[in-house]
Amino acid sequence: MTSDLTFFIYAFTSIFAIVNPVSGVMTFISMTSNMSNADKIYIAKRSVLIACVIAIIFSISGEILLKLFNITADSLRVAGGVLLFLVAIDMLFARTTRESITSEELQDAAQRENISVFPIAMPLLTGPGAITTIIVLIRTAENIDSKLMVIAAIILTFLITFLIFRFSESFNKAVGMTGTLVMTRIMGLFLGAIAVDFISTGIKGIFNLA
Repeated sequence: MTSDLTFFIYAFTSIFAIVNPVSGVMTFISMTSNMSNADKIYIAKRSVLIACVIAIIFSISGEILLKLFNITADSLRVAGGVLLFLVAIDMLFARTTRESITSEELQDAAQRENISVFPIAMPLLTGPGAITTIIVLIRTAENIDSKLMVIAAIILTFLITFLIFRFSESFNKAVGMTGTLVMTRIMGLFLGAIAVDFISTGIKGIFNLA
């Protein structure tokens, strides 16, 4: 029971840190600033739901994709760990995360009527880093119960994300820019540690297989 709970906490921390709704809410606020409250709620609900569905799809099909491209789980751990470490560095230095959304995508989004799918659901919430993390966690899970815990961690992450987006204005007022930057840096620190764990575990597995 304790090991199951520990794995769930590990999975939730990993997914929540890479999805990073605390940082994403600032982008959400800026992109929905001219919308009515009802439209903001609609965008928040739709974008989070789509992102969650995408994440769950990759959690189910991840192993199939690895077999299709003949990629070992350890190779993905190393590659994913490097990607997550780069994201963590961006978070620690409060820079726009390169793997989530670019300035060009933001400019393109400004001309779109519906931004819930692109760029909020993907790549802001469920980007390459989140997808890689989810696939690695699913491959790390040793049994069906652990795999279900990863899916539960995904659902919990996006439930919290919806609440943050739903009450984005209140959240922004309560936390403020300074609080957001502090929380982003803390999550960046956790994400960096998770990235190192991915890389070290992957390297050990590769050398054991060699």
